Amino acid sequence: MIRFEHVTFTYADAPEPALREVDLTVGEGELCLVTGRTGVGKSTLLGAVNGLVPHFTGGHLQGRVSVDGLSTADAPPQEFAHVVGVVGQDPLASFVTDTVEEELAYGMEQLAIPAAVMRKRVEETLDLLGIAELRRRALRTLSGGQQQRVAIGSVLTAHPQVLVLDEPTSALDPTAAEDVLAALTRLVHDLGTTVLVAEHRVERVLQYADRLVHLTGDGRVREGDPAELMRDSDVAPPVVRLGRLAGWEPLPLSVRDARRKAAELRTRLTGRAPAAVPATQGQPALSARRVTVAYGDTVAVRELDLDLAGGEVTALMGRNGSGKSSLLWALQGSGPRYSGQVDVRGTDPGKVAARKARALVGLVPQTASDLLYLHTVDAECAQADRESDAADGTCRALLDALAPGIPGDRHPRDLSEGQQLALVLAVQLAAAPGVVLLDEPTRGLDYHAKEAFTGVIRRLAAEGRAIVVATHDVEFTARAADRVVVLAEGEIVADGPTADVVVSSPAFAPQVAKVLSPQEWLTVEQVRTALEAV
Repeated sequence: MIRFEHVTFTYADAPEPALREVDLTVGEGELCLVTGRTGVGKSTLLGAVNGLVPHFTGGHLQGRVSVDGLSTADAPPQEFAHVVGVVGQDPLASFVTDTVEEELAYGMEQLAIPAAVMRKRVEETLDLLGIAELRRRALRTLSGGQQQRVAIGSVLTAHPQVLVLDEPTSALDPTAAEDVLAALTRLVHDLGTTVLVAEHRVERVLQYADRLVHLTGDGRVREGDPAELMRDSDVAPPVVRLGRLAGWEPLPLSVRDARRKAAELRTRLTGRAPAAVPATQGQPALSARRVTVAYGDTVAVRELDLDLAGGEVTALMGRNGSGKSSLLWALQGSGPRYSGQVDVRGTDPGKVAARKARALVGLVPQTASDLLYLHTVDAECAQADRESDAADGTCRALLDALAPGIPGDRHPRDLSEGQQLALVLAVQLAAAPGVVLLDEPTRGLDYHAKEAFTGVIRRLAAEGRAIVVATHDVEFTARAADRVVVLAEGEIVADGPTADVVVSSPAFAPQVAKVLSPQEWLTVEQVRTALEAV
């Protein structure tokens, strides 16, 4: 169905090819997972499938890419619309209508599909992705995860033979991600759809993959059976790394397979436990009382009380649309707050000027690049110093500590996801806030980048700051968070130490916890430390 024949692609003015001598065949009805570290060319590989690379991106492509026998060199990308459906990393960038129902129908209208067929497919897709209650909602009012499901649905309604998805579960809560992946699996098994998916959260997709394509970092690819490639892959989920540590053969790709092998490991760990996280003492860095956020008749946060302690990392979790982002903006002071009070060092950030509020609470939004508007990294840093009344060079020094080596003359939009996140975090930290709020900061980060980012926020906490991370990433939460707060319909339904909250949760438990349950292990590193101490 998809063929790459000796494909080499180089972006304009790039010193090295993004893809180098790629030979790849993906058959009909295969689910193919594309992995690799951030910036190795996964999006480039996906974009070449329907000709967006190079027709839209520019650059020079050698070799031949074909889909169902049609070469991308012989037709523009729009000629592939009936064959290839593409869902990019940014759902908002793909929307062209105002409401969910209109967006699901739009692609079919362009393909001149009869109205009766369109209506049927819209209903089927609403049910398939669990978004029927959103059908008349304005797209701009949806949460990031809801927007992502709509973007996937808008492509599915056209019934393409090939479906290409770039980070399709990055903004989805664990349950919603499972629903979407189950839907994709049904398309593969029942309709013979070919699915090519790039995903940093490999733990979510690996067990469903028929084939793995791994980009090594030099433009080349390795492809084959997922279990074989995972033996030495530098991008491996916790269940695979636990299997390597325990010496399991063959390596498990799912929690179910790992649990079948884990009895002996659980026995070895009996009587041992991870080191307890010391309780944080003292006055809260932020105190919120009876905070309510409403948008018209919709209540997003309902009379919520929350205290945040300095030196503590809190993970804010909950399904898409549960009120996480609304709460963060209300705490920071820039977002709407219907009622309630927030106290930071005796001041309510929502009742002071923006410059003073930044010195109290810093917020990195879900799309970090929304805060970047100047033409160079140096300009962004200099502006941050001025707005924060900080000494010259403060922001740049923070950036160098977070992500060393970023050229000052580089355009912020040309940075990787991780570098943009570091830049925006440095901009916010220039004002020296005692409370730092981050909304889905690990989107677009591979396992190595997330490990580095975990070190960053742990250092910030060690400086005495209160850190809140709104996230759906259970593996990141297991490594980084001292405390987990779970929201549902704008209310707190669980609040406590990370292990106490997530170990017993089917949705929010990390893979290691599921494999070794009922023992309270969260990460491979905890298990390794315990085994080495024997």
